[in-house]
Amino acid sequence: MENWKFALSSIMGHKMRSLLTMLGIIIGVASVVLIMALGEGMRASVLDEITATQKNLQVYYKSKETEKMEQEAAEMGGILGTEGGEMNEPEVKEEWLATIVKDFPEVTGYYVTNQATGKINYQKKVVDNVNITGINRTFMGIKNFKIIAGRSFQESDYNNFSRVMLLEENVAKQLFKTSKSALNKLVAVSNKEYRVIGVYKDPDAGSSLYGMGGGNALMTNTQLASEMGQKEVGSMYFHIEDVTQANRLGEEIGAHLTELSHAKGGRFASYDMSTVIKSVNQQVGIMTGVIGAIAAISLLVGGIGVMNIMLVSVTERTREIGLRKAIGATRAKILTQFLIESMVLTLIGGLIGLILAYGASTLIASAQSVIKPSVSMQVALISLLFSAVIGVLFGLLPANKASKLNPIDALRYE
Repeated sequence: MENWKFALSSIMGHKMRSLLTMLGIIIGVASVVLIMALGEGMRASVLDEITATQKNLQVYYKSKETEKMEQEAAEMGGILGTEGGEMNEPEVKEEWLATIVKDFPEVTGYYVTNQATGKINYQKKVVDNVNITGINRTFMGIKNFKIIAGRSFQESDYNNFSRVMLLEENVAKQLFKTSKSALNKLVAVSNKEYRVIGVYKDPDAGSSLYGMGGGNALMTNTQLASEMGQKEVGSMYFHIEDVTQANRLGEEIGAHLTELSHAKGGRFASYDMSTVIKSVNQQVGIMTGVIGAIAAISLLVGGIGVMNIMLVSVTERTREIGLRKAIGATRAKILTQFLIESMVLTLIGGLIGLILAYGASTLIASAQSVIKPSVSMQVALISLLFSAVIGVLFGLLPANKASKLNPIDALRYE
């Protein structure tokens, strides 16, 4: 306990010098902890999005030729994926999907989409590369799209092939400035006019699930198929609550759909997201490790600074060391005193760095909603332990020098 008091009094006796000495440790710990927090936040964000997609399990047709190519690519360490658009792909009927929902209690619903891309015009205003998604009757009941102006599609819109459209709020604002002013306006897509009956908000806006392009719009899948040359069922999704069952259900649903469709040249399958999750963890881990290692160089610089200032401290306190030895202090006690002082110096620096990293991560999390940096208790404890280790390692040389001083020579030192 006495050595700890000596260490604290020495540090407090030279506040400015101690702070400057700790600066390298503070910057190093803050950088490494913040990078780890950002990496963890990025990983959690991506995995949350993947988990969200797993609740809407996509099933697609895979031909025998494609499956063979995927196996060959996997053996060679590559990745090959394909979805839809296969030759001899069976024409999927919605009643088959409704049957699957009845046959699998874990499946609470389904929806289908088809897709097109085009520009939407209103008078002289144009929004390019809009993702136009055709949706079936069950889509809005499963997806969390909120109608913020107007209405959604009705049964008559599907049956009568009505030329109506829903605009995502960002597209509506680009064309009409406000969502309400978009209602009942006629917009042009590929020289065909569609009436805007509603504006919706997409909860995935801003995430990687949102898609690329200038914006998004919705149309009935029957109308999109009729006027844009697409199948009514382009992509199919089954909604499940327990994502841990996704791989098993995907295989069973795919096999059942293959049986219903009497497919001969291939089979229906789902994506195995466990491989994607493993890949994400590996990539984020490598990126965090590399950047963290670069940031950790400042810890090395900080350690050298601590060693330098401790050597200066030993020189300044030579007579004190001689006096302590003269009244009976052993070499071990002198060594321990200076090691503790060095360790306390780096521990305080590590604690300040940890507080700065936590504050920075909180600010980043509040400034945006995509990545939420997270400083875990494990990372906090490891950073403090590493700071202490740095203090011991770089304080060893000065402490050893102090402990070896001859008491007579030390007392004579001016």
